[in-house]
Amino acid sequence: MESMLNKLKSTVTKVTADVTSAVMGNPVTREFDVGRHIASGGNGLAWKIFNGTKKSTKQEVAVFVFDKKLIDKYQKFEKDQIIDSLKRGVQQLTRLRHPRLLTVQHPLEESRDCLAFCTEPVCASLANVLGGWDNLPSPLPSDIKEYKLYDVETKYGLLQVSEGLSFLHSSVKMVHGNITPENIILNKSGAWKIMGFDFCIQSTNPSEQEPKFPCKEWDPNLPSLCLPNPEYLAPEYILSVSCETASDMYSLGAVMYAVFNKGKPIFDVNKQDIYKSFSRQLDQLSRLNSSTLQNIPEEVREHVKLLLNVAPAVRPDADQMTKIPFFDDVGAMTLQYFDSLFQRDNLQKSQFFKGLPKVLPKLPKRVIIQRILPCLTSEFVNPDMVPFVLPNVLLIAEECTKEEYIRLILPDLGPVFKQQEPIQILLIFLQKMDLLLTKTPPDEIKNSVLPMVYRALEAPSIQIQELCLNIIPTFANLIDYPSMKNSLIPRIKNACLQTSSLAVRVNSLVCLGKILEYLDKWFVLDDILPFLQQIPSKEPAVLMGILGIYKCTFTHKKLGITKEQLAGKVLPHLIPLSIENNLNLNQ
Repeated sequence: MESMLNKLKSTVTKVTADVTSAVMGNPVTREFDVGRHIASGGNGLAWKIFNGTKKSTKQEVAVFVFDKKLIDKYQKFEKDQIIDSLKRGVQQLTRLRHPRLLTVQHPLEESRDCLAFCTEPVCASLANVLGGWDNLPSPLPSDIKEYKLYDVETKYGLLQVSEGLSFLHSSVKMVHGNITPENIILNKSGAWKIMGFDFCIQSTNPSEQEPKFPCKEWDPNLPSLCLPNPEYLAPEYILSVSCETASDMYSLGAVMYAVFNKGKPIFDVNKQDIYKSFSRQLDQLSRLNSSTLQNIPEEVREHVKLLLNVAPAVRPDADQMTKIPFFDDVGAMTLQYFDSLFQRDNLQKSQFFKGLPKVLPKLPKRVIIQRILPCLTSEFVNPDMVPFVLPNVLLIAEECTKEEYIRLILPDLGPVFKQQEPIQILLIFLQKMDLLLTKTPPDEIKNSVLPMVYRALEAPSIQIQELCLNIIPTFANLIDYPSMKNSLIPRIKNACLQTSSLAVRVNSLVCLGKILEYLDKWFVLDDILPFLQQIPSKEPAVLMGILGIYKCTFTHKKLGITKEQLAGKVLPHLIPLSIENNLNLNQ
């Protein structure tokens, strides 16, 4: 145990030292606490990505750190070129705002030892997930090592990148210039976001004219961090020193190839002899066959082939790519709808949530927990939506382990347990009481779940009271005895005595009869049987309910009625009832 603690201590110390040495002195640390090193991203995976929190609000962020020690081997003018290139990329990203681009929460700050900026919370870069582990902590974080991209994530992720490119090409009139797995970041909820604008090119023409993008010639003498990744670069960059929006589309095709080939790019480029390498690549591209693309799903293979065409004019544009049938997948469309939820009105949302239980079983559990659950629970603030959202949350809860339920779902259910309107919320909870009592910790059952049952018994709605009385016997075995004896039974008795509804009175007696087996003998004799004599009405159904409780008490092996009780209390109560005019012969 001691050695394990020492090992843990040394790991924590190492991580802390790692963070401290890289970020200490950077102005970012004035406003943000920097946590664990979780990923790497950006050109050459040069940025280390850390967990972080904003000191003032405790809001979660990701802190991107470029450690200048990485470029110690370069001469000063080369270091300056690298730093300028990295700065340009972040500054450009900070200026641009779009749901498909990584959101910057705090702009770039420079210190003697590093560059740093903060973004929305991040999980990893696409390169990390595909096996690119440069600049990651050692040992490798298990969540990256074991990360598996599901089909629905791949489809929707590629659609998100296409939408991001459509925004850049159509609205901003910009070529990204370096679309690679390193520059695609998976945020905390799994959405794919574009970053890495180090080599972006803005159109030099006025906005009403056809865009024109000036392209720089490839300079092999520049440090590698000052150049885009040639393995994802369109051939026209190198061979004809030209680029256009279609050049990004080639890069998208190369990314799609890599995604379906475990991170392997379609061509290995010899950076020492790039022109020869690209001439050979051009030849191979013009003869691209099905065997090269065999790992790419058939329904998108032709589109990837078109994206990788040597002629830019043949490549589909970003807007066309967003409309291909490959992305018309029920899972991908569901994730897309969740991303646009804030644009929908309550009626549209309610219809969507009603159909969701049919879709959830088709989606992987991690995708549901990472992508869908946070969107659902965020709707709990809207009382009108809770009856539509809650069944989906409880459906997810059924598939969660107890630990996952306590960590991921229960904190958000807490306030909902207390909501009394709309009335359907209570109905939904009552129907899932078995799930709640099985997975909720005892303290929380006592403080949140059972009070909700008590409120249902005291509700003004007869329908709610009846449902509650019918459901209580199905989970009575899960209720602790003190709560049963001191809180639940008094309320059932109260409901029976005070109601004006015959159905509630009869259901109260039936409910009591069904839960007698969970009570001890003396409590039944001292508390339940005397209560039967207080019931004011004499309808046949009520009398049969009373008789049922007497019979169950008398015959149940755990209970039983003493001779004294039978002679002194029970028979004197029952004999006058037997001559009630309302009873038929059998009764």
